Parts: sequence; structure tokens; C-alpha cells
Amino acid sequence: MAVGAVRATGGARIWLMAARPRTLPAAIAPVLVGTSLAGFQGAFHPLRFVAALLGAVFIQVGTNLSNDYSDARRGADAEDRLGPVRVTAGGLVPPRQVLVATYVSFGLAVLFGIYLIVVAGWLLLVLGAASILAGVLYTGGPRPYGYAGLGEVFVFLFFGVVAVAGSYFAQTRHVDWEAFALAVPVGLLAASILVVNNVRDIDSDRRAGKRTLAVKLGRARTREMFAAIVYLAFLLAPVTWIFGPVGAWVMLTWLALPLAAAVVRLVRTRSDGPSLNGALARSGLLQLAFCGLLSIGLLLSG
Repeated sequence: MAVGAVRATGGARIWLMAARPRTLPAAIAPVLVGTSLAGFQGAFHPLRFVAALLGAVFIQVGTNLSNDYSDARRGADAEDRLGPVRVTAGGLVPPRQVLVATYVSFGLAVLFGIYLIVVAGWLLLVLGAASILAGVLYTGGPRPYGYAGLGEVFVFLFFGVVAVAGSYFAQTRHVDWEAFALAVPVGLLAASILVVNNVRDIDSDRRAGKRTLAVKLGRARTREMFAAIVYLAFLLAPVTWIFGPVGAWVMLTWLALPLAAAVVRLVRTRSDGPSLNGALARSGLLQLAFCGLLSIGLLLSG
């Protein structure tokens, strides 16, 4: 969408664009899985679930705003990028306002985090602080790890391991191996969303000196990596059934395989912006569908 067309839609639409709602499934999905695992074991506190969910969403929004601001400063969001217009680089919102909105989003996440710390323990303070710091340093700071090809690793860790295990801990105040086992496929699908984003932006990122994993590997190998991590997530879904106490209901996740195959085919065969923007949205929906089915399977196993 052209900058002028975006301006004409009004302020609310611009801020919604800045929040990048297509990325929010990556924040919501792991909370569903961690909470459902706790529910399978007989522990569920509704207020803790709501606080964890909203905290995760505001951390994601704050991260998106921080990245919008930092990428604009570094020149990564140039006019030739194939993705949607970024509000800072596109001149839609003054940089200072984007920065203030970043602080507000992280501040709201902290408020929900304080409640969780009070009811569940100080470990969530460490996890929350690390998550916010990772969000800021993705493209911010003197040595942003997103510019060094480490983005997918951190997404796997924080939107997989930390988010699932942290959500489970918020309910139970302890962590079992099943939380980490379930976090692996969740984290892989979260990382796949970033892979699509970086495949789309590979040319503009290369020109801006942003050495993402896609830039380092090249488009062909990155496409194969995307297919590998998506299908690996499905192969790992039944681990807690095969080796643990969870029932075969976790195999409900395989109902999402047709959606996965369609997204993989799209990423493998298309290079234009609109198609890859669609693939990005579908990757988010794939993770949400997978994690929704996994959550249902966990609850039915109880």
C-alpha cells in the first residue's frame, strides 16, 4: 500500500499497521500451549492466563514498534522493500511518537508481569525482562543480533522455550520436561514466520547491510530451511505422547498439515511482495492453528 493511501486511512489504521497484527499469533500461541499443559495437569488460574496473554501481546507490539524505529534509523526500511509500509521510515508517524508508543507497550507488559511475579514468583521477572531486552536488541543497540543472522535463534528461544515454559510456570510454579518438549515445535513455527519475512526482504536487507540468515544462506537454501523447520514441528508434536503422559490427542496438530503444505509451496515458488506478504500472514495462522489444535489435544488428554 502506498504511503499516501495509508495516510488517507487515518491514525488508527496507521497505528494498527505499526503494531503488525500478523505477527501477534507468535505471542498468543505459546501462551495457549503452556497454559493448556498446566490444565492437563489440573492447574488453571484464569487471571494468570489473561495476564500472561496480554503481557506477551504487549511485548510483541513493543518489539514491533522498537524494530520499526530502529530499522528506520539504520536505513533498512527503504522505499524498495517488498513488505508493508513501515510507519517510521514512511514518515507516517514521527520517530519520537513511535519511541513513546514503544515505551507504553512495554510498560503495559510490565504491569501484567508484576501481577504474575506477585502470584507466581520472581522467575517471571527474569523471563519478562529478558524478553523485553531481546525485543529491543533485535534491531536496536550497538550490535543488533537481527543484523547478524541470529533472529531466528532468538525467536525460537523467546517465542518457544521461554513463552511456553514461562506460561506453564505461571500456572504451576514449576517446570516439567513436557513444557520444553512442547516448546520446540512451537518455537520452530514462530521462527518460520521470521524466515518468511526475511526471504521477502532479502534484497533490501542485503543492500542495507542487514545480514539476516536469509541473506547469508541465499533465497534457495532459506526456502528449504523454511520447509524443514515447518515439517519438523509436526514430526516433534507427538513427543510428549510417545515418551510421556500426554494422550494421542496431540496428533490433532496434524490436521494443520494441509495449511503447512500450502504455505511451504507458496514460499518455495513465489518471490513477489504480495505473495510473500500473504505467506507471512498464513505462517502466523499456521502457528495459531497448530498451537490451538495442540492445546485442544492437551486438554482432551486430561
